[in-house]
Amino acid sequence: MGGKYRIKGNKHPRMRRPRRRGRLVVLTVASVVVLGVGGWGTLQLIDVFTGGGKKASAAGDGTDCGTTTKASPSPSAKPLPQPRTITVNVLNATTRGGLAKKTADELKKRGFKIGDVGNATEQYDKKVKGTGLLLGPAAALDTSLPVLGTQLPGAERRTEAARKGAAVDLVIGDGFKELAKKGDADRALTKLATPEPAPTTKKGC
Repeated sequence: MGGKYRIKGNKHPRMRRPRRRGRLVVLTVASVVVLGVGGWGTLQLIDVFTGGGKKASAAGDGTDCGTTTKASPSPSAKPLPQPRTITVNVLNATTRGGLAKKTADELKKRGFKIGDVGNATEQYDKKVKGTGLLLGPAAALDTSLPVLGTQLPGAERRTEAARKGAAVDLVIGDGFKELAKKGDADRALTKLATPEPAPTTKKGC
């Protein structure tokens, strides 16, 4: 061929435009895929080092861990005696007359057995400054004395190792006014016989 369209040399002219737009699309898609894979891998590494989503959530909101308080039954204790099985000696250590008999009569109405009634011995006469003194043998410390103590709250409790028998003494002191109200004494006796369970604390996680 001749004229101005004559081909010279060994290179042929490109007859159409290069496909640059197609390459740009391919590069964009590839970049998105790489970023997605990288992000997924990062999340997996985070899960590995934090122990997983469940534990991380528990550490964040504290809903799975905490302190639980439960009531556990109280350890078994020796059964307390009934008032009708307790013999009480009522002794007056004050200068006021008639207190021993009046108090003994009230205790009898409440079910206690009454032993001796009269003035206190020289050891305690006019020497008890509080409301009263409850005396008994060593075995009465956790049995008869607590039961009798429901009738006169605040009275001192004391045992005598050499004491014989099971009877206990109620020695009326200078601070004595009267026995506890019967309703209050009955409630105290019921609570003493059925103590509330002791709470125990258990930590979660």
